[in-house]
Amino acid sequence: MILGCPGSQGFKQPHPETIDCPVCGYEIEIWSDEAQVECPKCRKAVAREGGQCCLDWCKYARQCAGPGVYDEYIKRKAQKK
Repeated sequence: MILGCPGSQGFKQPHPETIDCPVCGYEIEIWSDEAQVECPKCRKAVAREGGQCCLDWCKYARQCAGPGVYDEYIKRKAQKK
């Protein structure tokens, strides 16, 4: 396993990003470790666009990101479905 995998940094050290609500166009802050947030203006759930990340396929994901981060990611992903 590579120490300090760059693919998991957004989960281990979350940072804010902004996206536009597809319903009302309001600019929303979403953190790199969040799959979806609620728009504060129209109250609709807004999901982050994107495909799989390394936590979905890497056999070292749980050890690399840490059990707490990994388990929370899997939990949020299941809630999104």
